[in-house]
Amino acid sequence: MAANGARFHIVEAGEGPLVMLLHGFPQFWWTFRHQLTALADAGFRAVAMDLRGIGGSDRTPRGYDPGNLALDVTGVIRSLGEPDAALVGHDLGGYLAWTAAAMRPKLVRRLAVCSMPHPRNWRAAVLKDPRRNASGHIWGFQRPWLPERRLTADDAALVGRMVREWSGPNRPDEETVDAYRAAMLIPSTAHCSIEPYRWLMRSMARPDGIQFYRRMKRPVRVPTLHLHGSLDPVIHTRSAAGSGQYVEAPYRWRLFDGLGHFPHEEDPMAFSAELVNWLRDPEPDR
Repeated sequence: MAANGARFHIVEAGEGPLVMLLHGFPQFWWTFRHQLTALADAGFRAVAMDLRGIGGSDRTPRGYDPGNLALDVTGVIRSLGEPDAALVGHDLGGYLAWTAAAMRPKLVRRLAVCSMPHPRNWRAAVLKDPRRNASGHIWGFQRPWLPERRLTADDAALVGRMVREWSGPNRPDEETVDAYRAAMLIPSTAHCSIEPYRWLMRSMARPDGIQFYRRMKRPVRVPTLHLHGSLDPVIHTRSAAGSGQYVEAPYRWRLFDGLGHFPHEEDPMAFSAELVNWLRDPEPDR
């Protein structure tokens, strides 16, 4: 699928209104395998894409700032021949979903974000409260070369530890962990996975970063579902809550008790049910 100067790998199922699924770190489209089926069964056209530099998508030398990555998403929507989409994003994919809803509101019908606060809240959490959030890996990504080597060392053992430690009691099985480790070992994937976080941190004091965060003051004007695991060690509940201040539309907050950073995988049935019911709701209330 060609869009925004690159080619993107997508997986789709079902027919109906388009729902775009955006994965986070350190994963790829496969993280939404359960939701693809559930959404298709519910009468939606579900599409999960690999973000730029991940999985089967192009690994370009540049273009990993959130503005451009969000344009990748909206470009894929257009390439699919759809007028708009409901965006569902987890982790970094959630960050891009927030961004796309602010930058290209006409292409976003609804917004569902999991395990990621609004970009301005995320910035505040990383800068003001790093000890209460597992943001050490993001600070570590700012060094040259070494982070890529650490991610791929010992058959990407670090990826396996991240996925396990960031989960709640319902930890992933070995097959799931092995899938993410194998994906990270594809040449250049580690570097491309890290580049968005390098931009996010290094640009904060630069004109392009300042301009981006100013643009993120634009309110989101589509119905928004905000999902979070109560045991998430990457972004604590206190940091995620409050993102509704940037939404001038129905906003629904849903906290999954006993789940960690990956609610859609730790309890896929509950997550999918919540998502489908909200997408079907003609009048999502605040």
